[in-house]
Amino acid sequence: MKKIKHSFAIIAAILAIFTTVDVSAQNTPEVDSRDTRLGLGLNLGVPTTDGYNFVIGGDLRLQKDFSSNVSGIASIGYNNYSFEDGNADNSLGVIPLKVGIKVFPLERLYLSGEIGAGFNATDKEKLGVDPGTAFIYSPGIGLGFNNGLDLSLRYEGLSRKAYDPGMVALRIAYGFNLSR
Repeated sequence: MKKIKHSFAIIAAILAIFTTVDVSAQNTPEVDSRDTRLGLGLNLGVPTTDGYNFVIGGDLRLQKDFSSNVSGIASIGYNNYSFEDGNADNSLGVIPLKVGIKVFPLERLYLSGEIGAGFNATDKEKLGVDPGTAFIYSPGIGLGFNNGLDLSLRYEGLSRKAYDPGMVALRIAYGFNLSR
């Protein structure tokens, strides 16, 4: 539990640094965006469930702007939950497939929520049990910059029969604007 609190504090400090960056307002009138973006992200997580050491993964996220402050998102990725025993062969692979929404209450700051399914990517004989498909829920907070950089902090929980790992993760991503 100490490890989780320490890692959470580090991630929160990183996000705090980025939120204090001076943002200058533009003098042009605001126009609602209808852009579509494709983001490539790296996920670094701290497990919230005993028995796991760390989580590393990646994802592809498609984002469609509905207005200047509301966007729909869909993502697919891979997360590797490493077990505490230190054996590199002992890990749980999950393929998350999620849909959700991002709401921007401030210019760059957003709140997000995603739900979906997590598919087992680990040989069930290796685990000793078939973990099956999990329901995934993932609330988060983040910062999106005009240069394509996207930083977010989220909790991701999985609900399944055999394993129910969760994590607090930092997502570092770059988004490509497909509309331009």
